[in-house]
Formats: sequence, structure tokens, C-alpha cells
Amino acid sequence: MNGPKDEPEIEDYDGPAGGYGSLESVGRYLISEQVPDAIVTLGHQNKPDGFMCVSCAWAKPAEPQPFEYCENGAKATVWEVTRKRTDQAFFETHTMAELADCRDHDLEEAGRLTMPMRWDPETDKYRPVTWRAAFDEIGAELAALQDDPDQTIFYASGRASLEASYMFQLLARLYGTNNLPDSSNMCHESTSVALPESIGVSVGTVTLQDFETTELMIYLGHNVATNAPRMLHQFQDAKKRGASIISINPLRERGLERFTDPQSPKQMLTLGETVISDTILQVAVGGDIAALTGICKALVDMDDACERVGKAGPTDREALLAETEDDGGFSIKAGAAAATSRRVLDHDFIAEHTQGFAAFADYCRAADWAEIEQVSRLSRAELEAVATQYAAVDKVMGIYGMGLTQHVHGTETVQMLVNLLLLRGNIGKSGAGICPVRGHSNVQGQRTVGITEKPELAPLDRLKELYDFEPPRHEGYTTVTGCEAMIDGKVKAFIALGGNFTRAVPDIPRVEAAWQKLRLTVAIATKLNRSHVVHGEVSYLLPCLGRIEIDQQATGPQAVSIESSLAQFHGSKGRVTPASPDLLSEPAIIANIAVAALPENPKVPWREWTEDYSKIRKAIEKTWPATFEGLDAGMFTPGGITRPVAARERKWNTRSGKANFLVPTGMFAGTTENYGGEGVLQLTTVRSNDQFNTTIYGYHDRFRGVKGTRMVVFMNAADIAAQGFADEQLVDLTTAIDDGHHRVVRGLQIVPYDIPRGSCAAYFPETTPLVPLQHHDLHAHTPAYKAIPVRISASTMVKERAE
Repeated sequence: MNGPKDEPEIEDYDGPAGGYGSLESVGRYLISEQVPDAIVTLGHQNKPDGFMCVSCAWAKPAEPQPFEYCENGAKATVWEVTRKRTDQAFFETHTMAELADCRDHDLEEAGRLTMPMRWDPETDKYRPVTWRAAFDEIGAELAALQDDPDQTIFYASGRASLEASYMFQLLARLYGTNNLPDSSNMCHESTSVALPESIGVSVGTVTLQDFETTELMIYLGHNVATNAPRMLHQFQDAKKRGASIISINPLRERGLERFTDPQSPKQMLTLGETVISDTILQVAVGGDIAALTGICKALVDMDDACERVGKAGPTDREALLAETEDDGGFSIKAGAAAATSRRVLDHDFIAEHTQGFAAFADYCRAADWAEIEQVSRLSRAELEAVATQYAAVDKVMGIYGMGLTQHVHGTETVQMLVNLLLLRGNIGKSGAGICPVRGHSNVQGQRTVGITEKPELAPLDRLKELYDFEPPRHEGYTTVTGCEAMIDGKVKAFIALGGNFTRAVPDIPRVEAAWQKLRLTVAIATKLNRSHVVHGEVSYLLPCLGRIEIDQQATGPQAVSIESSLAQFHGSKGRVTPASPDLLSEPAIIANIAVAALPENPKVPWREWTEDYSKIRKAIEKTWPATFEGLDAGMFTPGGITRPVAARERKWNTRSGKANFLVPTGMFAGTTENYGGEGVLQLTTVRSNDQFNTTIYGYHDRFRGVKGTRMVVFMNAADIAAQGFADEQLVDLTTAIDDGHHRVVRGLQIVPYDIPRGSCAAYFPETTPLVPLQHHDLHAHTPAYKAIPVRISASTMVKERAE
């Protein structure tokens, strides 16, 4: 069923982010998905009384734009409300062996699932099954494994609502396991580990209102135009009133450079643009700790210089102010050092609110500029200029994405950014703070309602009290340890609440081989994907309502709630007719599995919850009263309900009772194995303009000038020449880690690109087979999809393609 592939084209794109390019791209999808009338539906997207976007997790503003959605958000909506159907006729036509050869895009492009299906081993096809039979059979399979509940994994994708996620975690714990990995394990788990140690909360401290007063944003490791374009409105407004943006990223992404607002008639008519970043520093892949160390070192040195000036007598002070360091450093006058009455660092804040400053300052003083420059590929002058700009303003945000978190030392990288903010008291005040940009639309909220493998993060005692059972107290599987357990034969069943697990994980060939040996795979899903085509011995597809569809239950149409990246709870109401009358909601499917698989528990009103979601929200409020007070009553408040975050008020729920400066263990964020070795490049995985996570909308990465293919590798021109390759040559990438497994991705076309020497980039998930399971964050177990050491060789597919 693979559709025709366009002939690959590589050409420069000179346009801005947004603008007519975005309008054309959205229009193309409205037509291709046969829903030109979806433009009416889009008018309700991210509005206070509408539905939350099913892609990114950016917040709904209290005063939205007329069209409060971005290009990728519109594509996600169109993709879900498509009129195409993956129905019984489709499955009668295709075996799973045939579909296993299909591209990710083509599987989802087939359309919405319409009825429950069970895989038939005799025909290798999915066959219709009644909902009752499906639930009874799944329940029996789960009951047969309950002598060892940890044989089952309950996985949640980041788009499931707070209501569904609460029920799902309760189902898993009543079953007897904390095996609750989710999308966060693969993206921002490093944040969830780093921030509690540093500032005592697991989420960011920034609100939408802080963008209205901030003076400087330091933006790291994130491609705003592809992954969260609605943020560009906050960036644009901040720039108009004089705020500055410094971007630190390996690639010069178009959204970091300039933006034309499609909602601005003036900009569209005049082809006007807003310059987004005042400075773009192209850090080497894996070099963020080094870059942040350089900035912090410059600030500490400036502060030390101020102290010397302040203590000096009049004669010595003049000499010090005129002095320039012999090693080529900047003048003491830089960064307000000339004023004896003002220090660069906020010593009052540091003394009252932090711990560990002395050790961190010593680390900065001892850091070697030569090593900083070598690892970061940034010059001392560039990093000192950032420090000078940072020191000159009072309100600074640190904003970051998975370019910081998905490293072997991702937790330490996030903590280095916290260190930078703490130096000048930029956490816990208006217009400042730390802002992790989460990916999927409710991935943060799922953690808030108990989707976690860590028992210490779940209110187990409260769950015990409310539902009269003994919750499991041992740690469950993360994504990484769950995959390892599958390979070892310790896992027998996998229940997936959304997602495309086998395409999102590392070591795909090894995981897929283990996946097919599972006894049971159950997918609660809206569309077909690779994780359904490659399946266990017993496999079910349970098609669910999408968030955009009307969810009619016994008490009437239902609404759900989600948590944004900015820790605000928002309501969401479906607006369109369901794709099929045979679809059930996620809460209804979870409740039916629970009733079929678990002993009866009169304290858990599964049926009542399914009939009236407000009762689920009230159960959530009872479980976390301080966090969710007023959720049911206030979730449609314009701007949402702002979740209490202690660090916003400079209350530090850490072991020390203060915010902690934490010293990193090294400069490089990746693995030191083969680092700097001959012919080894550090690969970072990236997403395209036509993609959200594993969902591929098409094969046109407009901003990077790639059309008709995703099988490319972006390389520095000097690296191409040094390794003896040529532009557009086909090459193979091999993982430069020797663990007894050969990992290779073949047939990637070289694209010369503006990326630092020693670094290269390629698309996720096409190159995730290169990532070993053990290549993960040392503290959070987040797969390290950045700084993957690879070697490049002439492709063995050259002859095949030529033919």
C-alpha cells in the first residue's frame, strides 16, 4: 500500500517560519485528508471553550488569537478528523506481513480505525471482534499473568487526558504493578529528575504572563518552528517591546531566525518578518554543558573582578579598571564591573536561597577555556558576550527542549541551566524562570496524576485509603528497563494507551524481535501504526475517540482536562462527529478492561466514572487536594487553572530546603567512548516540518529544503570533504559503540548543512535503530537520542539505487 515516493529534492529555502509557507502547507493537508471544512473546527482549537491541540503542550492563553493554532497543530487536527478510514475492508485486503514493509506515513495515512479488531494467526490479518469479547479475552489473558504482575507493562502516550491517565495508573496499581512508563521517559524525564534536585519541583516555573515582562530569553536545544510554533507569538511580542533572545542550538533553525505571523495582515501583505534571535550560537552536539560552563565561568570571573575593584583603594582601582587579562580575557569593565557598588551575581539571593555556591564557583574558576571551546565549538568571546548580556538585565528565562534532555548527561545539562539562572536570582520572580518545553499535549499532566514507575512520586498511601487496596511499593519499568525486560523474556503483556512504542524506542530491531514474542499486545489507538503491525501472539486493536470528537456518555457530552508545559490545567471539549459509531472513549475502554481483569472493588466506581467524567476529576481532587483544588469547576477558566509550583514562590522542596547549585561530572553531555575518535561524528536526531513525534504527515521538510525523502544526513561541508565523501552521496551510518551488537542505518543521502564540525543530524525515528538501549541518561534513563557516536561509510545501497 506504499504510495508513490517523490523523487528526492534538496534545495535552499529562504522564507521565514510561518507566513505563506504555513498557509499553503495547512491547505494541502485539508485537501489531502478530504476535510476542507475542518477550517471551522480549527476555529475552536486552543480556545477557552474549545479543544486542546492534540500535538504540542503549549498553554491556551486567556485572550487567544483568532486562529490559536500553528501549522503543525493544524496538521495534527486535520490528521485526526480525516474522512479516510482503516476499516474492515482495509484489513481484509492486507496481511500484517505486507503492512510491515509500509512507511510510517502510509500506515497512518490509511485513516481512522473504526471497530475493535483481533489478530488472526491463520490469515495474518486483523478480524472484527465485539467489544464484549475483546474485553473478556483481554481480561482473561491479564488474569492468567497476575501471579507475577510485573510481567505486564501499562504504557501511556502523552496525549491521553488527565481523566484517562488517572484511571490507567489506578488500573495498573490495582493489578499489582508500577510498570507505568510513558512518553516522558523518552523526552523530559531528565527534567523530572534534574529539577527536583535543583529547585524542588519537577516542572518549570514560567507562566505565559512572565513572557510579558522578561528582558532576556536564553533558548536552548529546541526547534520552535517545528515543535512548538505557537511559542513564536510570545517571542514576537517580547521582541516588539525590546526583549532579547539568545539561541544556543547546533543547527540554525529557521524559527530561531525569523518569523512572519500568518495572523498579521500587515506582515502578510508586506512580507514583513520579525527577527527572533539577536544571537545564535551553534553549539556542537553534546556541548551544552561546556557552553553553559563557559557562560557561568565568565559571570563568576566578572563578579570576582568586581569584588577586587570594590576592595581596592583609589589608585589600585584605576589600575584594575584599565587592566586586561594576560590570557586574552575581557576587560574588567565588561558587564558593569566598573561600578564598585554593584556585584554581577545576586549574592543576597545566593546566601538566602541556595546551597552549594562555593563549590560551583570553584568549579567555574577552575574550568579550562581551551576545553570549553573544544567541546562546545564556541569561542570564549562568544560565551563571554552572552555572560555580559545576561549580567546587564534583571529578568531572564532559560527555555529548553530535548536538545538538552536526551543525552547521557541530560540531567546534568538541565541542572547547569538551573545553575546559570540561580547565579542572578532568576528563579522565583516575575519575568524570569526555567521553562522546559514539553512535547506531547498532556505528557506533563500524566505524571501529575500518577503515571510514573517511581513509587515515591505516586500518592500510594492516599490511593490505599481511597480505594481500599495495597498498592505495589517497588519501582516499575521505565521505557529503557522495560525494553531490556522484554528482550530478557521477563515481560509477557503490553497495554498501550496510545503511542507508537516500537518506533519511538532505541535499538528498534532488537526490541521488535522481543515484541513479537510477547503473549499479549493491546493498543488503544485512533490510527494504525508500526506497533500494531508488528505484534504479540495475541493482539487487539481497540479504536478510541479522539480528543476532537464529541464524547457522548450516559450523562451527556463529556469534557476532559490536560496540563500544559506551563503547569496550567485546561478543559477540552470535542466538536466533531466521531469517525465511527463503534468507537469508545479512552476512559470507557480502560474501565472495561479493569472490570474484566480485576476482582470487584466496590470502592472503585469504574462505571460511574465512565458515565460522568466530572466524578473522575473529583477523584483526582481528592487524591491531590493541594494540586487540583477546583479542577472540575474551573478547568474552562480563560487561561486555565495555574498549578501551585513552590519554586515560583522561592519555596524549595529539596532535601537541603534550598535551591542547589550542582557541579557536573564532565564537560561533554554524551558518552566518552570513542569521543573525538578518528572518523567519529556525534549524531543528533531531529524532527521535520512535516512531523510530530513518530507521526509523519509527509516528506517535505520545508525549512531545511528537503523534499520527497527523510533518508538524509546533515553534515558540515568540511567533514564531508575530510571523510572523502561528496554532496548527495549515499552513505551508511554505524554506531561507534562496541557492545557486541552491530547497528547500522543504510542509504542516507548527504546534505551539506550549517552544523558545527564533528556533529551531524538525521531524522527521528529513522535513525533510532542506531541508539543502544544502554545509551541513556545515567540518572533518568531517558534514551540519549542526541550525541550518538557514529561512523559514516559509502553506502552498500548505491548499486541498488542506481539500478
